[in-house]
Amino acid sequence: MNWHEKVVLVTGGTGSFGRKFTEVMLREIQPAKLIIFSRDELKQHEMRTQGFDAPNLRYFLGDVRDESRLRRAMNGVDLVVHAAALKQVPACEYNPFEAVLTNIIGGRNVVEAALDTGVERVMALSTDKAVNPVNLYGATKLAAEKLIIQSNAYAAGTGTRFSCVRYGNVIGSRGSVVPVFLRQRDSGRLTITDARMTRFWLSLEQGVRFTIRCIEEMQGGEVFVPRIPSMRVQDLAQALAPGTEIEYIGIRPGEKLHEVLVSEDEARHTIELDDMFVVQPPGALWFGHAWNDRGKSLPEGFRYASDTNEEWLSVEQIKEFATPFESDIRFDG
Repeated sequence: MNWHEKVVLVTGGTGSFGRKFTEVMLREIQPAKLIIFSRDELKQHEMRTQGFDAPNLRYFLGDVRDESRLRRAMNGVDLVVHAAALKQVPACEYNPFEAVLTNIIGGRNVVEAALDTGVERVMALSTDKAVNPVNLYGATKLAAEKLIIQSNAYAAGTGTRFSCVRYGNVIGSRGSVVPVFLRQRDSGRLTITDARMTRFWLSLEQGVRFTIRCIEEMQGGEVFVPRIPSMRVQDLAQALAPGTEIEYIGIRPGEKLHEVLVSEDEARHTIELDDMFVVQPPGALWFGHAWNDRGKSLPEGFRYASDTNEEWLSVEQIKEFATPFESDIRFDG
């Protein structure tokens, strides 16, 4: 793919992912044009004043809930990265209709606008919370995934293709536990819901680079899952605040002990590569399953979960991973 000839639009472009994506795009890839689509003019202004300004960069005010605005923004666009979402679990639980409007209806609007304007590729960001969801946020992201993937059926006879990337917790992003622990560290006491809790873990940079790679390789219909390490939340607390008192407060509503990135049911139609899994749509007439020749099938009963992962971060590795964010944790979204 020749990125220099492509016009790229990223929804939720002022969020944690969008800012890092923009940084990598401008520094290394230089597309013909990069459009930041988001609803907050203050965050767009802040991005400009913080150096996110270039001849090929545009800022477009709009909300993914507004299909006509999305259609206007996508005129002449080749690639869309759909990162806009409501992702705070408690906020989604308390405001369920709002979560549905942004995460599900917003996804539908992205699909409709992309089809109507002839966008070549749409890559949507998903989450481990979408696998066997236990909270509303996860349920809306599961629905959004299904909408994105199955929209390839509507694209028959056109050049538009839809895929998803699905990964775990991102250090330093909006909603990360790292800033919570750093604030609590000053009080001398950290709160953890359960000592057994584990999570998948990766950096914003890793998430962005994985997404870019998957855009280049997608055929349409895949859910791409990176192979990433797990960590124990208790080890994270020890890495950030060694010797600090820990209070265990119990699992909150909508929270899991462990996260899953590929379920047992999905594993039956998933292909394993050296550094990622490719979840293929089962029984889709529009999908050729060419990934079968690039990797291997998973064994019966396979489940890619944070507690049974083969790769783990030690306390020292977590410390090395998290330290750069101590002075640069962002709360934007």
